[in-house]
Amino acid sequence: MHSAPPPTAPDPPVAVVVIGYDDAAHVTTAVRSALAQGPAVREVVAVDDCSTDDSPARLAALAATEPRVKVVRRRVNSGGCGSPRNTGLDRVTAPYVMFLDSDDVLPPGAADALLAAATGADAQVAGGLCVRRELPEGREVPWEPSLYAAHAVFERPAQRPRLVHDTLCVNKLYRTDFLRAHGIRFPEGRFPYEDFVFTARVLAARPRVAVVPDRVYVWHVRRAAGRLSISLDRADVSNWRARTEASRLAHEILLGSGQKELARAARAKFLDHELRMYARELVLRDARYRRDWWAHTRAYLAEYDASDWAHNPTAPGRLIGRIVLASPEPLDLPRLRDLASRPARLLPPYARAADGTPVWSAGLPQVTLEPLLTRPVHVLPLAVDAELHTRARTAVLRLRLHEMYGRLARAGPESLEVEWRCRETGRTAGAPTAVPPEPDGESWRAAVPVRWGAFGTGTWDLRVRVGFREGAEREVTAHAVTGTEALRRRAVLGAGHGLVLVQPYATHSGALAVRVAAGPRGVLSVVRGRLRRLLH
Repeated sequence: MHSAPPPTAPDPPVAVVVIGYDDAAHVTTAVRSALAQGPAVREVVAVDDCSTDDSPARLAALAATEPRVKVVRRRVNSGGCGSPRNTGLDRVTAPYVMFLDSDDVLPPGAADALLAAATGADAQVAGGLCVRRELPEGREVPWEPSLYAAHAVFERPAQRPRLVHDTLCVNKLYRTDFLRAHGIRFPEGRFPYEDFVFTARVLAARPRVAVVPDRVYVWHVRRAAGRLSISLDRADVSNWRARTEASRLAHEILLGSGQKELARAARAKFLDHELRMYARELVLRDARYRRDWWAHTRAYLAEYDASDWAHNPTAPGRLIGRIVLASPEPLDLPRLRDLASRPARLLPPYARAADGTPVWSAGLPQVTLEPLLTRPVHVLPLAVDAELHTRARTAVLRLRLHEMYGRLARAGPESLEVEWRCRETGRTAGAPTAVPPEPDGESWRAAVPVRWGAFGTGTWDLRVRVGFREGAEREVTAHAVTGTEALRRRAVLGAGHGLVLVQPYATHSGALAVRVAAGPRGVLSVVRGRLRRLLH
């Protein structure tokens, strides 16, 4: 009697397409993170976009020892990310595919988590949490965390319009036959923000989408790199033009597929994310950039219709858009920067039209702020000024909460709670300190002691929580008061650390933060850095 042959193991179902160009320092790490996903991964298709460094040799050496690695070398550099991804997609034989950039990594278990979600729900797309890891500090910031807070399945993307906010292609698993059946590919050639268009094409095809709360992608942010990534290299206005063009195409794709709700959500996403991010940086640009940016933005926003502006008209992005449309020239840039911050701050002056209606300014009375009179106090763009007064052993943080068209007086501010959080580690400098604010004309003032012994070396961001009489709360960042004394570096004495160097400064969004060098090592690192800058 012959025994039955053992059952054959099913082929691994996932392919990972890794793309890279002149990134020999990182590409093999990315490929190894894909291989480390384990038995779920059938193949890693490494596409080299005609690199001029050691990338091809390193990939070839890895492929010689790892049969799952397939190396594809493009003959001509494409100038973008879309063409190499399409090249890799054409080589995929597995039923599911993921995408990975050469300078990022897949965390352990990413493929298994996405595959289980996709197969369990019979979904054509599965997505998970991406974290942006700031290097070299290692601080991690989740990307669109509200989308991936829990397991969920959506029969159609229109059930969760917020999906249009996650334009990344790299934190997702796709059914290969789904992409091929619908002809879904990336834009070819030198097309920045190609993932905007690819994601719109995916959503336009109405897939079933499964989401998981697992970390499935680590996006490495290297701001000090010699060659910045497209998303970080925003110093030239051409980057903004490319971003608006990708946003326009994404909207047209969704609208053309008959998904009006998703198309409207895509336009809202542009206002809330893209417009706010670039408006925040306008104060850092030269006059020519500002003029070109303003003119281009006005032309683009002129394509919006009334329904795009109707919902929540005083949301920061919509308000910034209305101001840009109303003014032919750049204006109020510091005030726009604070409005574009997160959370938003609406700084004084609080102007009114002739009939008493709240408006943006006396110069732009057509931009009404009347909806602020009825919005809940916990979502108002409250303005808090902060000024740090430091002496040899003590420091006092002076806060000023501004009235806003009478809304705060009616709500009754009862407490200002202060918290300092280390940007690198996430830890706080002791327990939050709450003080009652004292009325002072059209504002409320408070003074909070600062104890440097609770701070370590690092960058510390200030958060203020405003508490109101009926229990409502609003968390805000505080606007840094500038001046010769306000942001001056000082040496102080902190218990446990001895000498402490303290440097208050205004962030790019205008908020108060403090750089601290504590103890001999911290102080020495600052001195060395200053000497290096002087020598070079």
